[in-house]
Amino acid sequence: MGVGDARGVGCDPVGMDDPGPAVADGPSIQQLLFPDLPCFGCGPSNPKGLQLRSFPSDDGVTATFLPWPEHDNGLGFLNGGIISTVLDCHSAAAVMWEADQRGWAAHAGAALPYVTAGLDVRFLRPSPLREVVDLTAHVVEAAEAEIRCEVELVWQGRTRAAATAVWRRWRPR
Repeated sequence: MGVGDARGVGCDPVGMDDPGPAVADGPSIQQLLFPDLPCFGCGPSNPKGLQLRSFPSDDGVTATFLPWPEHDNGLGFLNGGIISTVLDCHSAAAVMWEADQRGWAAHAGAALPYVTAGLDVRFLRPSPLREVVDLTAHVVEAAEAEIRCEVELVWQGRTRAAATAVWRRWRPR
């Protein structure tokens, strides 16, 4: 069972009671840093969202995800919009963890310290609809003004989709 799975860790869609086994010990990055965030992809407080849970690892940030039947692209594979959402939200975990570790807190009036400024998604091969996929992310450049992250969706040891995410400091105007 995986994160974002209709019966796995990180998701409890309406009508589902069993959150399944934990992917890692303790709370996720999302639960630790932004427990009230209503984001569709990774917000712990959005009961209808994917509630992706990402965890720090030696190589960056990791998670697992099991798509729901509703995430079908019409051909029996995972929808590209859901893939993009999961990649964006998993990169967010890596970026927010990096910012937290460096002490780069949100500016006054900003809900988050960084926001997505760009997401270059590459769809490399079909992603399964009914299998757990792995997510990896790692920060490749970090400056207080901008953080870049590489993120991948992997199944059976092969990258199915990859993205470069650019996050910029949120400065409310």
